[in-house]
Amino acid sequence: MMERSLLGQRILVTRPEKQAEGLGNAIRALGGYPVFFPLLEIAPVEDVAPLLRLAPRIRDYAIVVFVSPNAVEFSLPVLLEAGAWPENARAAAIGPGTANSLARFGIGNVIVPAARFDSETLLELPEFAKERVEGRKVLIVRGDGGRELLADTLARRGAAVDRVTCYRRSTPADARPLRKALSDGLHALTVSSSEGLRNLPDLLDAENRERLFAAPVFVPHARIAETARAIGLKKVILTPPADTGIIEGLCVYFADHGYSC
Repeated sequence: MMERSLLGQRILVTRPEKQAEGLGNAIRALGGYPVFFPLLEIAPVEDVAPLLRLAPRIRDYAIVVFVSPNAVEFSLPVLLEAGAWPENARAAAIGPGTANSLARFGIGNVIVPAARFDSETLLELPEFAKERVEGRKVLIVRGDGGRELLADTLARRGAAVDRVTCYRRSTPADARPLRKALSDGLHALTVSSSEGLRNLPDLLDAENRERLFAAPVFVPHARIAETARAIGLKKVILTPPADTGIIEGLCVYFADHGYSC
């Protein structure tokens, strides 16, 4: 096996701040330089009353789906005010990062996909089959906006679906660090959110937009790749899922361009 290396590569990490550290550390471990600029700013909702009302009723749900690590971090401190997580309420997570966040709150036996990490894959699991969810209550814990695929599909399968919003997303107010990073020179960008990606061109002046469109962009999901191409990015590299997949994609790319990996 050839030695993995990202030596000297300046790589933009655009995950929300609390989820960026793992990918940044992995880039550093391979000799690269992570440059951090979250494309989405994450903040708790101002009104936690809906969460407080749900707290004593979590036991009424057969499954509680957390759509992201942020959904865990911003909801569970409130939801657990009424007591420990009930044994009859099965937690589900879109991916392993979310499952790890649940584990930090002592919640195990989590329903989580083993390969691709998205709503479509979660819905393919046997726990979400029509005969398993019909007539049962399901709660979806999420941020503002986002797709309705999960809720709509479960409702068509006969589940009684509730939703609760625990965090909000917004475009960064100050894009100067991003413009400086592009001006200083970046070898690659990593993007893990279609919504954040759509915000990206509007944050830049014409000169830096050209730099952005010329840089290789690494994304861990086909839907994000489609968004990247739709906004005009020219070098879109689809990687395997999660941080490990992004690192793999970066290594293969730079190996093909003259770096040992």
